[in-house]
Amino acid sequence: MKNRLAHNKTLDYKLIKKDLWESIAGTQMDFTQGKIGRAVFLLSVPMVLEMLMESVFSIVDIYFVSKLGSDAIATVGITESLITIVYAIGGGLATATTALVARRIGEKHQEEASRTAFQAIVTGILVSLLIAIPGVIWSPDLLRLMGGNEEMQNGLSGYTKIMLGSNGIIIVLFIINSIFRSSGDAAMSFRVLLTANLINIALCPVLILGLGPFPELGIRGAALATVIGRSSGVVLQLFILIRGKRRIRLSRSVIRFEPRIIWKIIRISLGGIGQSLVATTSWILLVRIIATFGSAVVAGYTIAIRVVIFALLPSSGISNAAATLVGQNLGAGQPGRAERSVWITSRINLIFMSLLGFVMILFTGFFIRSFIQDGAVIGPGVQALRIMSIGFPFYGLGMVMIQCLNGAGDTATPTKVFLLCFWMIELPLAWILSRFAGYTGVFIAIVLAESTMTLIAFYLFRKGKWKLKKV
Repeated sequence: MKNRLAHNKTLDYKLIKKDLWESIAGTQMDFTQGKIGRAVFLLSVPMVLEMLMESVFSIVDIYFVSKLGSDAIATVGITESLITIVYAIGGGLATATTALVARRIGEKHQEEASRTAFQAIVTGILVSLLIAIPGVIWSPDLLRLMGGNEEMQNGLSGYTKIMLGSNGIIIVLFIINSIFRSSGDAAMSFRVLLTANLINIALCPVLILGLGPFPELGIRGAALATVIGRSSGVVLQLFILIRGKRRIRLSRSVIRFEPRIIWKIIRISLGGIGQSLVATTSWILLVRIIATFGSAVVAGYTIAIRVVIFALLPSSGISNAAATLVGQNLGAGQPGRAERSVWITSRINLIFMSLLGFVMILFTGFFIRSFIQDGAVIGPGVQALRIMSIGFPFYGLGMVMIQCLNGAGDTATPTKVFLLCFWMIELPLAWILSRFAGYTGVFIAIVLAESTMTLIAFYLFRKGKWKLKKV
């Protein structure tokens, strides 16, 4: 009996090891067939690694910029709050791309999926120009409107100008990675971001601090390192799509302008952009409320939110697996399998985020002090991270439910949920609580609003109307 148990454990270990390698190396599995648990695993592992790679960009930047003082940190924080508009648009376009490409892959229409992929890239490039031009021209004014002091407006606005001016790189990177993920090739997204991150990590200290023959560019060096790293990732993505032999390939037959597909992408992406804009503009206004308490509090919040983002992105990766599985299985005419995929993914995410939240609460001081030793910044940072970590289980469950709706192509419903929870609950509550509890009240409002959003999304998922969505 003992020998049999030992043999079974050995087999289980070998299977897990095999699946782990397959998930990272790339899989050709048909996600509309086979065991759902294995499908979730094969998609989730590279997606989690991809999200970790995405968060490393922010962590690396803020680590080196923190050496330049609280004004530099606050400039990065305010710029990040502005860049979230770019993330919103890129994320919305990526959401629409995921829904359409995954549905076409589920229907076994790979040529149509490739045509949709190319139109999504074209759409992203055109939209990015609408942000780049005003972003470059009015970056000092944007910092002033967001509460930045004169040093930030005059001496540090170069960071904001570079980041907004190069927003097209971010948008295209988002879209193409969503193409890889929705086609079931999530491992490729991870490899692209790994390459981009290695370049960013190498360039950040060199350009910020002026190591070796390079000039000391300060905060502008952080922006340039990020842009060069992300641009390298986009070049690699395009090379793979054009020259590779993946599920999606940009052959000559699909490289043409098709307004019909572009309009469909825009129509579906409006909901995704809307939900992202609602969420991210509420974040901008939250930063504006926090800015009334001084640059040290903004700096503490900036570090705390970077740590939270680092923690949430793996969870977001797991949620993205649910979106891909929902899209492909609805395309294959299997709504029951799509629903089971969401339940399995939800349990994984809930357990993961609960454990992570517990760790964050226990070691809050360690995480904040890893970035800065300024006592005026550490206090607000610790408060922000500890309070926001309480809501981690809700964040994990809520992300899966929202991504289920997005994966089905129902991007309008999450927009309405976000509008209610972030604009009608979070912002008024943050302002009111900040009057009574100081900046701590803002952090409490974030947890309450996010938890409410999760409860509503769970109710909508159980109703099941998303299964009937046609795209």
